[in-house]
Amino acid sequence: MDWLDRLNDALRYMEDNLDGDISYERAARLACTSVYHFQRMFSYIAGVTLSDYIRRRRMTMAAFDLQSGAKVLDTALRYGYESPTAFNRAFHSVHGVPPSAAQKPAVTLKAFPRISFHITIRGDEEMDYKIVKKDAFRIVGIRVPLALDLSYKTQNDVSPDDVAEAFKGVPAFWAEAGRSGKIAEIVKLIGPEPAGLLGATYCKDKGQSYYYIAAATDKPVPEGMFEEQVPACTWAVFSGAGAPNSIQNLMQRVYAEWLPASGYDWDNAPDIEVYLDDDPVNMSYEVWLPVTER
Repeated sequence: MDWLDRLNDALRYMEDNLDGDISYERAARLACTSVYHFQRMFSYIAGVTLSDYIRRRRMTMAAFDLQSGAKVLDTALRYGYESPTAFNRAFHSVHGVPPSAAQKPAVTLKAFPRISFHITIRGDEEMDYKIVKKDAFRIVGIRVPLALDLSYKTQNDVSPDDVAEAFKGVPAFWAEAGRSGKIAEIVKLIGPEPAGLLGATYCKDKGQSYYYIAAATDKPVPEGMFEEQVPACTWAVFSGAGAPNSIQNLMQRVYAEWLPASGYDWDNAPDIEVYLDDDPVNMSYEVWLPVTER
């Protein structure tokens, strides 16, 4: 079974449980990856966060039920909303009308079909990469916690995807690190490869993950900073240049185009952004993706 088959197995599990509990942990196991990696990978490939996808699919099915004559309260309970107010808010956020309007003639509703993952061969833009086997190394820097929801139970209210929500604070974290002088301190620590300023997403224990601004270094840990060990593994290293948002475009291409056809899976280690200069307009960078052969 290849990588895309496993992702589609996870999708089928979620589709089969739209009117029940959906566990992120079980979906991630079907995809043979961690919960954090599954949520992030899904967002990059599908172009929508995992919780938004589930909410849209549930509200699509809820609209079908209401148009078939189901009662609003029964429909709310079926899709996990014990509070009619919460169901009304979720339904309105997708369809732009309250649930009671779904049964009226000529009302316009939205349908979000189920998705499936396939390889799309584009080949319109090259990708520069290399495979690097590297021993364990140590990073030192500052960090911000990422609060990750490790299971998707039937919710009584609508909330945004925890991964997406957590990462909204990362640009502000970088900005504050620059203003406070912390980035200048970290730059002085830069040592062995990957030799640059690092943005590392470190998924540790259940519910405990961090985004680091750090350096790979053998130097002592300055006061107020933290250290982590990055395990020995194989890395797919992608190089790029451009405006700051271009690194996200590269990450999306890596997950959607390169990884499915590469013969590699995402390994259980941090994914790392390496910033090689501080040019705010056309920066040079690398993406280090931990991989293992299938």
